[in-house]
Amino acid sequence: MNKKKNLFERFANWATNATGSSAAFVIAALTVIIWAAMGPVAKYSETWQLVINTGTTIVTFLMVFLIQKSQNKDSKAIHLKLNELLASHEGSSNRMVGLEELSEGELDQLRKFYAELSRLAVKEDDITCTHSIDAAEENHQIKQGHYQKRLSYATARSGQPTEKDVPTTTKIKKNTSSRVQKH
Repeated sequence: MNKKKNLFERFANWATNATGSSAAFVIAALTVIIWAAMGPVAKYSETWQLVINTGTTIVTFLMVFLIQKSQNKDSKAIHLKLNELLASHEGSSNRMVGLEELSEGELDQLRKFYAELSRLAVKEDDITCTHSIDAAEENHQIKQGHYQKRLSYATARSGQPTEKDVPTTTKIKKNTSSRVQKH
C-alpha cells in the first residue's frame, strides 16, 4: 500500500488523534477553569463572555469537519474489511459486498429478508443454523426434510416420550407390576 498522504490528510489524522486524547481534554478543562477564574477580574464583561463563545464556536465548527473526515475514513475501512470477509467466506453471499451503495428502500427490503431468515431459524430450533441470502429457503426445506425423518423430531413435536426417554427404573416397575397382576 502507498503510505504517501497529502498534507491535509496528515494534518487531519494528527488533529483527530490529538483532540481525542486525554491531554486535549485536560487542556480544554483548564481553559474553561482559567476563563471562569478571569470572570471577576474582567468584571464578567461582554468581552469576557465573547472570548469563550467565539473560541468554542470556532473550535466546534472546525471539529465537525475533522470528525466527519475521520468517520468517513473509518467507515470505508470497515466496509472494505467486511467486504473481504464476505468475499472470502464460502457460505456467505457475495451480494452483501457493497451494501452501503443501496438506497434506503433497498436496505429496508433486505432487512425484511433477514427477519424472514430469523423466522425460519426459530422454526428449526437450531441456534447454530446459518443461511446465505441466495440459499436460505432451499436450505430450510432440506433441513426440515432431514429433521422430519428423524424419530426424535416427530416425538419432540408430539410431546410423547419414546422408550428411550423413559428411565430404566420405570421400565422395571412396569414389568414387575404386570407380572404381579398376572398371578
